[in-house]
Amino acid sequence: MSERRSRPAPRNPLRPVWRRSGPPERTAQREPAVPPAATPEPPAPEPVSVVQAALYRDGVRVSSPDTLAETYRELREKPSGMAWIGLARPTDAELLSLAAEFDLHPLAVEDAMEAHQRPKLERYGDTLFVVLRAARYLDAPEEVDFGELHVFVGPDFVITVRHGAAPDLSAVRHRMEDSPELLALGPEAVLYAILDAVVDGYAPVVAGVQNDIDEIETEVFRGDPEVSRRIYELSREMVEFQRATRPLVGMLHGLMAGFAKYGTDEELQRYLRDVADHVTHTSERVDGFRQALADILTVNATLVTQQQNAEMRALAEAGFAQNEELKKISSWAAILFAPTLVGTIYGMNFEHMPELDWSFGYPFAIGLMGLVCVSLYVVFKRRDWL
Repeated sequence: MSERRSRPAPRNPLRPVWRRSGPPERTAQREPAVPPAATPEPPAPEPVSVVQAALYRDGVRVSSPDTLAETYRELREKPSGMAWIGLARPTDAELLSLAAEFDLHPLAVEDAMEAHQRPKLERYGDTLFVVLRAARYLDAPEEVDFGELHVFVGPDFVITVRHGAAPDLSAVRHRMEDSPELLALGPEAVLYAILDAVVDGYAPVVAGVQNDIDEIETEVFRGDPEVSRRIYELSREMVEFQRATRPLVGMLHGLMAGFAKYGTDEELQRYLRDVADHVTHTSERVDGFRQALADILTVNATLVTQQQNAEMRALAEAGFAQNEELKKISSWAAILFAPTLVGTIYGMNFEHMPELDWSFGYPFAIGLMGLVCVSLYVVFKRRDWL
């Protein structure tokens, strides 16, 4: 990939494989002739999705074109230079224009149009197509925001297509321009600098997630009822983070395997090995975070179950105590009901009652009341109601 090649003439951007992304075809019609005196309309301005375009020679910026057309023209006029074009959420027309100018593969262009791709590294002839998932930690909502970056690397060009706020490639460009000896190594050096920026951007995310996990552990043992939702949301973010970092390990090892075949500069080899070490470390940390969150969720479920059991036990004990009180109240009510019944019968004041004229009627009634009360008391006492 380090060898230069002559630039092909621009091809028709509306190739059959891309027609579904462009405007519908129209039936060929004869267009009316333009009168000689008619003034041609000025060309439409370039879309604002072109963040920055620059041409470099020997590691030094020699031009900063304002449009893609100017970039193409200047690169043709100065074939020994390198173009670095940055776009953010470009239109299909812009991507088709780049594909026609730099002979990009249709499948890679289609991926860049659709976005939402997994991290991968693919080689189409002498052009590399790299998909990266950048991440940044948002302090206010305490969540991880993911962006997507597509990079086309050719013999004399680097094209970055950014979908999302991360990463900040302007910092990468400034750092490379401050190191012209590294930038002079060509497009591969730019690719490795972008990889390094994406991987370095994972460090604040790892630190933020570690802090979130520490807070979650405190909330779990404090009994916060909202902690389960926070654990679940952070677990989902770690799944996305794992999908962003794990494929990078294989991608970087694939690049390192091609060092000898493509004659990669030794300085870039050392640069890439350092990036690979950081990726491996980050991937291991993310795997550890997922396992830690799974363990915390299990502990939280156990604590919630224990708390529920304690509450159920307290409710059962309260119900048992209430039942004991009800039994005592019912027992004394039954004991007091017996003399009340006897007294009620003899208090009806009927004229003809056998016991009214009996001399032992009063002692008999009192004795009957006492006997019934004592009998009930003994029965309830044996049943532990009293």
